[in-house]
Amino acid sequence: MQQTNASLPIDGEEAEDTHLEQHFTASERVRDIVIGMADGLTVPFALAAGLSGALSHTWLIVVAGLAEITAGSIAMGLGGYLAAKTETEHYAAELKREEWEIVHLPKRERQEVEQVLQEWGFEGDILCAATDKICEDDQRWLDFMMKHELGLEKPDPKRARNSSLTIGLSYIVGGFIPLSPYILIDDMQKSLIISVIVTLLALFVFGYVKGRFMGTGAWKSAFSTTLVGGVAAGIAFVVAKLIGG
Repeated sequence: MQQTNASLPIDGEEAEDTHLEQHFTASERVRDIVIGMADGLTVPFALAAGLSGALSHTWLIVVAGLAEITAGSIAMGLGGYLAAKTETEHYAAELKREEWEIVHLPKRERQEVEQVLQEWGFEGDILCAATDKICEDDQRWLDFMMKHELGLEKPDPKRARNSSLTIGLSYIVGGFIPLSPYILIDDMQKSLIISVIVTLLALFVFGYVKGRFMGTGAWKSAFSTTLVGGVAAGIAFVVAKLIGG
């Protein structure tokens, strides 16, 4: 039997030519969607399931669910806004401090540049030349210190607004998935069953997609996300049933 090329060993040079980088860094927008959708699916799901164990009318669950989605989306959006705003303010404060140090403490700041370059393997004349090149321009020097000494990237000035809107809208979209059966079907038992099925499927798909985007393992993320949402809803249902008698 003839051996195919796929099974033949590849030497180092050929492997280097054929290897495709598959690293992925989730964008800030994707992370915001993940945050909003994750809570939007699980919290209203647990609330609706819990109320199903204590109430007899679906419209009560719809009203409570809409109130929760409204409050939750506002709270999550505000949290995203404040987090992004804090990040921007922190960057501005550090930038101002580094600017002052470059002007008033240039020798110390130059030594810090050298320390970073030494960690990268620079030494001797190459180290001195690289340090001189960086420090000859104040803006280049400042950018280097912010990025490589402090590990800070300049934030998008629209980040706070975009983050709050993305998280809030994602929460609303996620929240309507477990609530929609109660809106469309005026039967508590049927609504609960359909809500459970639809939401668990949505959690599984969302977890899978999240795992692919975040690079944490699609199937592992899918099962863990579904498990967490299902357990939360189950506990809420049992507690409400016990309280409601």
